[in-house]
Amino acid sequence: MNDSLGTYARGKELSEQVNPGMEDALRARYDALVPGLAETVVDVAYGKFYARGGVDEKTRLLATIAALTAMGSQTRPQLKVNIGSARAVGASREEICEIIFQMTLYGGFPAMINAMNAAIEVFEAEEADT
Repeated sequence: MNDSLGTYARGKELSEQVNPGMEDALRARYDALVPGLAETVVDVAYGKFYARGGVDEKTRLLATIAALTAMGSQTRPQLKVNIGSARAVGASREEICEIIFQMTLYGGFPAMINAMNAAIEVFEAEEADT
């Protein structure tokens, strides 16, 4: 990421790389209720957290997948988005599934099975797009 950019610009650059159209989708869905929500997600989540140095994007997204898996089924929509983003930055299916399986120790078997099903849906969508 270009450090001369502000956090919103860095976030926009990264979010468009890993999840194209996300800000527009968030804006269309939520900004009528909470003006600025989409910009805040891009600025804070992507510009201040995901775009930080210290670890590469793939590692950061695999950590996100682990956390969302352990949190359980209520995170399914965000889990699917982050699995897709991890694939966009080079995470393999095997890496993603191993991370999800490891979370059995922290979130339990139901959380792992729910996350694995979300991953399968993302993988099937990838295959359908090819």
